[in-house]
Amino acid sequence: MATKLFFSALGIIYICGGVVLGLAPSSGFRLRNNNSSGAYLTQDEKWFSQRLDHYSPADHRQFNQRYYEFLDYFQVPDGPIFLKLCGESACNGIVNDYTAVLAKKFGAAVVSLEHRYYGKSSPFKDLTTPNLRYLSSKQSLFDLAAFRNYYQGVMNRKQNLSNYENSWFVFGVSYSGALSAWFRLKFPHLTCGSLASSAVVLAVYNYTDFDKQIGESAGPSCKGALQEVTRLVEEGLSNNAKALKSMFGAEKMKHDGDFLYMLADAAVVAFQYGNPDTLCSPLVKANASGNNVLDVYAEYVKNYFFGTFGSSIETYDQESLKKTTLSAESGDRLWWYQVCTEVAFFQVAPSNDSIRSSKVDTKYHLDLCKNVFGEGIYPEVDITNLYYGGTDIAGSKIFFTNGSQDPWRHASKQKSSEDMPSYLMTCHNCGHGTDLRGCPQSPLSLEGDASKCGSPDAVHKVRTQMIDHIDLWLSQCAKQGGRFVM
Repeated sequence: MATKLFFSALGIIYICGGVVLGLAPSSGFRLRNNNSSGAYLTQDEKWFSQRLDHYSPADHRQFNQRYYEFLDYFQVPDGPIFLKLCGESACNGIVNDYTAVLAKKFGAAVVSLEHRYYGKSSPFKDLTTPNLRYLSSKQSLFDLAAFRNYYQGVMNRKQNLSNYENSWFVFGVSYSGALSAWFRLKFPHLTCGSLASSAVVLAVYNYTDFDKQIGESAGPSCKGALQEVTRLVEEGLSNNAKALKSMFGAEKMKHDGDFLYMLADAAVVAFQYGNPDTLCSPLVKANASGNNVLDVYAEYVKNYFFGTFGSSIETYDQESLKKTTLSAESGDRLWWYQVCTEVAFFQVAPSNDSIRSSKVDTKYHLDLCKNVFGEGIYPEVDITNLYYGGTDIAGSKIFFTNGSQDPWRHASKQKSSEDMPSYLMTCHNCGHGTDLRGCPQSPLSLEGDASKCGSPDAVHKVRTQMIDHIDLWLSQCAKQGGRFVM
């Protein structure tokens, strides 16, 4: 949570274990999860009948929403229930990250609901712009509230209990981290607290701080090499665009802006997900020795960004984003719709000392929104921030965490208060969702392994604080019968 949020890959952006969109947090948000044995606590699908429009008393249409449950650690009958949010991508199971460690420690059940429209939870097979009007964070929050009450009933029937309330706690990363905070804000009676990891709670129109953070995280030598790559790319597009794009396997990309955005996002993922040396070491070496940094960067993009990380050209190609037939690749179109209507997160080049091309500007993003979704689509950033509060969010019992190298942290709440503590994990490879995912994050480290982080003590310290707050808030909640009273 490439613009993509959740962003460059909000992210995709990781509600359901963490996506990268931006990869969402958009491109920035979409981390492709490792499907190897043990990567998931469960992939056993269950279904819930969800209301399509929570705001219309006359519209009774419903759709099937996918969810998962993991009960191996649940202390019957009064253990807490951890609601692990899925974000802007298909939710194929409950990812085995540090949440599993917390569930075991607290004797919690873990349940995870797929975000509406993503994965197998789409109300429509045809994703035309009119059919996307029910895709929003606001509708999603009502989905979570309705599901929370439904599943409490399921648990009660399993235990032969009546009107019992377990203590609920909500978890999310990136865009889903924002949803986690917003759920606690809007439905405080339904949860005892929230973990908002790398939560992009501030909608941003022109997100220049994103690129500035990449420069800071890269350091002078790597930043200089990346700027040289950008210069050579712009030069190559002017001289022989087809030949240049073929170096990256992207010759079919029609729009130069899409190509430039993709190359910028490719650099982002190294810092966002805790693998800076994978990018910087060969680039800095090549630049210092006078070798062609463009060749080195092309190998990084093909081998790491497309290979190990699992990104695809279609995520950035407007011609692909315009496809309205529901498919496994529809998540990119869906997230861009949320970007173009609610949160923007336009990752534009700063006016000075930019890494990405200056052609990746506000006009590029607005033209993309218009080209992909039609006239009248515009990100209502001010309305989003007015509704949720942005970084002035006035909730309670919300625990915010961020990684020092994560470009998304500037859209998160970093100012701590007694009721909404915020912690910054500082280390060489502390990126997006490090508290739950560990380091590095591609391939995914099972159980959120922190031992490979540049400063594991920094991560352990935050995790200790997290455990203390979860313990406190759950105990306070239990005194109120599973619902925290404001």
